[in-house]
Amino acid sequence: MGNTDKFEMMANKYDTSERVQIAKVSSDAIKAYLVDTKNKDAIDFGCGTGLVGMNLLNEFRTMLFLDTSQNMINTVGQKITDSKVLNARTLCFDFETSSLTNIQADYIFMAQVLLHIKDVELVLSRLYEILKVGGHLLIVDFNKNEKIVSDLVHNGFDQVELSEIMTKLGYRDIQSKTIYNGDKIFMGQDASMFILDSQK
Repeated sequence: MGNTDKFEMMANKYDTSERVQIAKVSSDAIKAYLVDTKNKDAIDFGCGTGLVGMNLLNEFRTMLFLDTSQNMINTVGQKITDSKVLNARTLCFDFETSSLTNIQADYIFMAQVLLHIKDVELVLSRLYEILKVGGHLLIVDFNKNEKIVSDLVHNGFDQVELSEIMTKLGYRDIQSKTIYNGDKIFMGQDASMFILDSQK
């Protein structure tokens, strides 16, 4: 995943009050889309320090925290140990460089992750492969923002264009909506966030 080196350096000071707040917005939005998930398995994709996934642990039978940054994964692992969580595990892996075939999930969610991924279509297709039939991929990210100019991240996403890419890959029943507007939350700019729900 893009920017892994930066996340490696940020891991031990990542959980700022602003990020905790945005993670709460993200996890609450995801929770609204969950139906009968107590016996389902989830992946927090690009989990960072687990801010979103830790809020959703009680919603699922198991949760896999997955990230490309080993330092982030170590931080999540420590949280899992400290909280005596029994239904979670961690994995350091990069879907942009290879695919995984030995894991499957009913729900995959990713919050502010897609903007860091260079080849969006490739990663979405690899996530499709590990999603169980009928499973859901939930994406929380920033709406396209022309004020953002960066070589490191996408400047957000157009919900319709993203839906079209996903439809082409096989995702169905795609629905999305804007869920949050915040001051200076995206690279120092005011921005809005959306949630997109899709099914395999």
